[in-house]
Order: sequence, then C-alpha cells, then structure tokens
Amino acid sequence: MEDFEYLRHVTIGQYLPGSSMVHRLDPRTKMVVLVLIAAAITLNMSYTANIILLAISVLYVQLARVPLGYILGGVKPVLPFIAFLAAMQLLFYGNQFIGPNMPNIVLWQWGIIHVTTGSVQLVIISILRFLQLLLLASLLTNTTTTTELTHGMESLLRPLGRLGVPAHELSLVGTIALRFVPILAEQLEMIVKAQASRGAETVSKGPFHFLQAARQLAVLVVPLFMDAFRRAEDLILAMQARCYVGGKNRTNLIELHLGRADYRAIGINLVLVVLLIAARNRFLF
Repeated sequence: MEDFEYLRHVTIGQYLPGSSMVHRLDPRTKMVVLVLIAAAITLNMSYTANIILLAISVLYVQLARVPLGYILGGVKPVLPFIAFLAAMQLLFYGNQFIGPNMPNIVLWQWGIIHVTTGSVQLVIISILRFLQLLLLASLLTNTTTTTELTHGMESLLRPLGRLGVPAHELSLVGTIALRFVPILAEQLEMIVKAQASRGAETVSKGPFHFLQAARQLAVLVVPLFMDAFRRAEDLILAMQARCYVGGKNRTNLIELHLGRADYRAIGINLVLVVLLIAARNRFLF
C-alpha cells in the first residue's frame, strides 16, 4: 500500500497543530523571515554560507517541534527530477559556473561533456538550496493555518493597493493554490488505486525504478489536471452562489497584531541575512 500513498509525502500545505514559539508568531513575521532567508539563499553560492543557512533552517524546524523526517519525506516523490537536473548540471554546466574564490578545474572531459569543480559545486549548492527552501516553505505551512496565511498575505500586500495591486485577490489565489497541493495528492492516490484495481502496472522495481515511476506518473497528468479543473469550477460556482465579493471594504474576524517576539524574530533574521549577504564574497569556499 505504500506505493499508492502519495499524500503522506506532501509536507507543504499541511498544518500541524502545536504550541511552539514558531506557531505563536504572527503569520506576517513568518512570511517576512522566509523572504529574508530566501534572499540570502539566492545571493550566496559558497559551501560555507549554504551550510550555515541549512543549519539555521534545521534549527527553526526544531524550534517549531516539527519532525525533521516528516518534512524530508516530501523529497521522495521528486527524487527522479532532482537526479535528472543534477546530472544535467554536472555534465553540461562545467564551463558556465565558477564558484567564488575557487579555480574552475576540469575533472573529466569527453566531447561536449565537461565535469569541473565548478559543476560539482553547482550541483551541491543546488541541492542545499532545495533542502533549505523545502524546510522553510514546509515550516511556514506546517505552523500556520490557511486562514492565517490568507490574512497575513493580504495584510502584507495591502500597501500595494495604492498602486492598483489587488491584495485580497492575490492572497486568496495563493492560499487556494497552496491548499490544492494535498488535495491533488489525495486525488492522485485515488487515480493510481483505480488503475491498479483494473490491472495496470503501478509498482516499479529494479535499479531504475525511479525513472519508471516518473514515466508512470506522467500518464496520470491528464486525469489529475482534469480533476483539478473540475474542482476549481466547483469552487467558483460555490463562491458565486454565496455572493462572495472580494476586495475593498471587507472586514476580517481575525485582526493580526505584531508582538515583541515578532519584532525580535524579524530583527534577528534581518541582521543575520545582511551579514551573510555582505560577507558572501569573503568565504574561503
């Protein structure tokens, strides 16, 4: 049955109730911290900086009392794609990337294939970045309810309303898209089980089972997207039947307020990110 359980591998979009200090933070604080650390991840290409950022991400997961193994379980469904992208970077991007403060030495060459120290570093840094962003994005949704995410995103985007940016609509779209992730995973389980009950081969074995699993999942794209469109249409009709109108002059039952812990969290992370970005060219490797 484990071969049919896709929902248990989806960590983004699942809320885990708790009383940790991360759970108690304002949703706007968590979003701002996520953006700050994502900026540091994007601008740092050294091993040292990314290891520090990965350690910080793991520390935040521990503070939130969210099982680390639960979040890392979300990597399993995308392992074939990660392996494919890593192989492409390793074999064909040897001359396009040169790591900071490190010479680009050719390790192996055959025709157009170049494996260099730069391509090896690019693969390692890309994997570290993926893990960091996975931990942070999962942590945001694991410690924040969908309602809090909607209110927090709308509050952050509200100042842009003077420029014509529809803050409420954008926050609603983003929240619905995030909420659809576990729903689509559940629907994927139902489709696979239905095909298996009709004799379709859904279990992959052998040394290249990851590639076989990816090919089998590609067949499920059409029915999965058809169901997603149907659910989206049902949601639109339900909102119209309830005379839902978004935008200005809407009031919220829940009013968000920043506390001392929120200001401290934003300040500490802001200083940390500024230091990492300012010193990104000073790391030895």
